[in-house]
Formats: sequence, C-alpha cells, structure tokens
Amino acid sequence: MDSIKLEIYRSIYSSVAEEMGMSLRRTAFSPNIKERRDYSCAVFDRQGRVIAQGDHMPVHLGSMPMSVKAAIGSCEMEPGDIVVLNDPYAGGTHLPDVTMVMPVFSRDQKKTVKPRLLFFVANRAHHADIGGSTPGSMGSATEIYQEGIRIPPIKLVRRGELVGDIFNLLLANVRGREEREGDFAAQMGALQVGGDRLLEVVERYGFNEADRYARYLVDYAARIMRLKLESIPDGTYQAQEFLDNDGETDDPVRIAVSITISGDGARVDFSGSARKLQARSMRSRPSQFQRSITFFDASSGAMCPPAPESSNPSK
Repeated sequence: MDSIKLEIYRSIYSSVAEEMGMSLRRTAFSPNIKERRDYSCAVFDRQGRVIAQGDHMPVHLGSMPMSVKAAIGSCEMEPGDIVVLNDPYAGGTHLPDVTMVMPVFSRDQKKTVKPRLLFFVANRAHHADIGGSTPGSMGSATEIYQEGIRIPPIKLVRRGELVGDIFNLLLANVRGREEREGDFAAQMGALQVGGDRLLEVVERYGFNEADRYARYLVDYAARIMRLKLESIPDGTYQAQEFLDNDGETDDPVRIAVSITISGDGARVDFSGSARKLQARSMRSRPSQFQRSITFFDASSGAMCPPAPESSNPSK
C-alpha cells in the first residue's frame, strides 16, 4: 500500500460525497435542504460499507449505512435503479428523513459486456413534509402512523425510468406536492452526480486499484480506532447528561453512558439512561441515535488526525 496514494483516494472519495451534497443543496426546493442543510451524502463499496461521507449531518453518520444495508437486502438492484426508504425499522431516523440509494455499475459503451457492480451512492434529506396528522410531520404523535407515510425499501427508479405509480403515491400523501417533487428530484440528481464521478475515477485509475484503496481506507479507519483505544487505560468510564424534559412533563430525561475499554476494544452501554418515554415528539428508534452518537464521537472528537468516514470505526 502506498500511503500517499491512500491519502489521494481518501480525498477523491470524500470530494465525491461533498460534490453530491453541493448538487443536492443547490437544486433542492425547500429551505430545509437549501438553507438549513439537513442532508447527508455518502459513498459505499460493493458490500455496502461506507468509504466516505460528506461533512453534513452527524446524526446520519451511523444510521445511513443501516438503510443502505436494508436497501441491498430488500431489492435486487440493476443498472439505473434507485431505491427510496424512510422506515425507522430499516435504518431510518424519523420519517421526514428520506434516504435514496443507487448502485453504480460499470459502463460499456458497446454494451458487449455485462455491467459489473462497482459502488453504491446514497443520500438522506429531511423533507419539509412527509404527510401525517400535522403540517411539517413534526407535531404531536403517539404512533408512527400519525407522523407520516412510512416507506419501506422500494424502487423509485427502475432501469433509469421513474416508476410513476410509486412516485404519484408518495406525492399524494404529502403536503406541498411541487416542493416535495423538487426535493425528490434533487436527491435523484445528486446520486447521478456521485455515480458519474465514481465512473470517472474508475476510467482513470481502473476499478481494481480504486476498489483496493477503498478497502485500505476501511481497514485504515479500523486501525486508527484500535490504536486510539489501546492508548486509553483499561477500565470503565461513565458520564451522564439530561434533556430539560420530554415535551409532556417537566421532568428531566437522563442520558447515561458507560464505556468499558479493554485492550483495543470498547463496549458502549446506554442502559443507565431513562426508561422508554411516552413523549409525543420522539419517534426515532433509539438504536439509530445511539449508533450515530457513538460513531460520530469516535470518528471525530477522539481522533487526531480524524479517521476516514468509513464503516469500520464502529466495528
């Protein structure tokens, strides 16, 4: 492995994710994406492991890979397909966060060779409305069905053609149809930008080298993490913090973590936190946020220099 070339590839893959985010922000319709920048874009290898993720929304860092895994496991993807989902039980956070996943296949102009799966690209954006009982889909709700339309992994684009029936079904269940349609189109366009850039990388350097250095980045991230953990004395470290309230009562909500360091491994335990609440405004699965918080803190705050944005720091 050439360490200089490794850094070049880290920058290449990160720049692809960043350009996807730039495209999404500039072409989106809603202020949620254009101004508040509540979105994330990422590049994945053929196995669905993160290679690079743009510097966008930290809460998406740990959960988006779960959505990509769900999309890969639920849909047999072909060239030109795009899978859409927002289901919290398939790696989603809350329903307004809609994820799109697109496979990147090799391109043969003569069409004499069967396309080969190379990468996946994905993005997640907070839509200003996803249906439900309250405009904005962020109001009081005691069950997921009150929040909005729940989308399992389904193909929104099939072999390069928009699946009109699916798209119309989604748009019929949200407020602000024109704005939602524009944001969905922006997400799809950003995926195309990412796919085109990755194909340019493959055409310039060859897929074998690009794929090999993608694997090196994943392994490098794990190695940095393990070295950092080894530098921390073995033992159990604890901390706690409190939310002001749960939105229903004035009682503070305890968030407690216990981290047990043993050699180059760590066990993160949130079991000391408050019990499940009846709050009307917290509708994401706790596992997604626990994974995201752990992943983000481990990948950024603890690292000097930071580890690449790969799946392996949480391994």
